[in-house]
Amino acid sequence: MVTTLTADRVRSDLEVVSRAGLDLDEFVDEALASLRRAVPFAGACAGTIDPMTLLLTGSRKFGQLADVDPRDHEFGLQEYGRPEPTSFTELAAAAEPAGAVHESTRGRTSDSPRLTNFISPFYGFGDELRVVLREGGGPRVWGGFALFRAPDDAPFAREEVEFAASVSSTLAAGIRVGLLTRFATATGAAARDGGRDDAHEAPAVLVFDAADRLSFATPGAHDRLAEIDAYERPADHSADIVGSLVAAARRFLRGEVATPPRTRVRARDGRWFVLHASPMDAAGGLTGPDTASSPVVVTIEGARPPDIVPLVVAAFGLTPRERDVTALVLQGADTKTIAQTLHLSAYTVQDHLKTIFDKANVRSRRELIARVYVDQYAPRPRAEVRPDGSLVA
Repeated sequence: MVTTLTADRVRSDLEVVSRAGLDLDEFVDEALASLRRAVPFAGACAGTIDPMTLLLTGSRKFGQLADVDPRDHEFGLQEYGRPEPTSFTELAAAAEPAGAVHESTRGRTSDSPRLTNFISPFYGFGDELRVVLREGGGPRVWGGFALFRAPDDAPFAREEVEFAASVSSTLAAGIRVGLLTRFATATGAAARDGGRDDAHEAPAVLVFDAADRLSFATPGAHDRLAEIDAYERPADHSADIVGSLVAAARRFLRGEVATPPRTRVRARDGRWFVLHASPMDAAGGLTGPDTASSPVVVTIEGARPPDIVPLVVAAFGLTPRERDVTALVLQGADTKTIAQTLHLSAYTVQDHLKTIFDKANVRSRRELIARVYVDQYAPRPRAEVRPDGSLVA
């Protein structure tokens, strides 16, 4: 039972932690430690999500869950291949951003294939509570927490689901801030790589067969995959990020979604990568049961400014008007041009700029431009950046 006193204290703690400027790992550690006091759990998994595509970009595990698990790839396949009411993708659009399997099925947990066929037999948990981290109650989702309980423990109660839902926005703010925090290893990695520009390297390619097993990979693909994964893992262990892409690609082939999956992932050293997944269609097209035999190709390539700028700007937590002003600043527009374009006074533009600078933690337009583009050019951190995102030679 969540007492009012405990709920208030945990909610207050989470508010402080979400504004502390912690990096992603530190924030998730602190947030789950606080959350556990109000909603006890035996194991937990925290995932980051691309807010534009709702695809998984990384995961971290706690409690009775191993950091590296040979079934991580299968988790991604389950999550994105067979959505159910408490899947992250479904909760992202739900009125309440949290749900527990036992409660949502009214005790008939066999109605949840994810719990019955995957979580219970392989991990021994009896119930699961999910909460998507949706900032401001709006559509932008930055991550999700999955909490697990042993079969002998009481299932998650309605009041615990409601509490988790009540802190969704606070947790989302912490994830958003953590996403922007610079990794201390970025400069060191750049020096070791000799100034490598990943956006212009050949993409890494992985091919998965009809059983969703990795069958082919280009040289260096495993190294690239290791860079974007939260954990070190053996070469034959694919991450849940990849599994989610493969499953989403199969849904696209079946006509269940309109576009092939694509997501942006930040590597451990601070660089950004874009991952695509596409089913390989035979000449003339595959139909019916033949779609299940189609291989799926996953491509990993260095991100370019058009890939990451919308995500980075969104992470500043700007209002729609502030995003409009920022977009024009990034195009090199001066105050007069911004005012004319947006039908604002010059004084109003300056007020917006002050707020934008505060949210982005910068002091000038030049610093704002560098702040937005620096992630793309982390391998060359001392290079100057033009307003359009190109490098000064």
